[in-house]
Amino acid sequence: MKIKANIANSQDGFVFDPTTGDSFSLNQTGIEIIEMMKQNLKEEEIKSTILEKYDIDSNILDRFYLDFLSMLKQFNLVDLNG
Repeated sequence: MKIKANIANSQDGFVFDPTTGDSFSLNQTGIEIIEMMKQNLKEEEIKSTILEKYDIDSNILDRFYLDFLSMLKQFNLVDLNG
């Protein structure tokens, strides 16, 4: 899954969809995941990076990661074909 090419994000956590004019705010981990998705890293690479950087159980990460992806889909920020 990839973030749509036209989605803009800042290091401060703001995400902007120019198609709809919607903007969102993310925490530091969300910013990092978006950046890794933009670099076309695979899901397992993203999770591995998060597990190495933060003290979190892999099962909890799986749950939160799926919730985050669901949110991205809900707000139409991902390219489901890419």
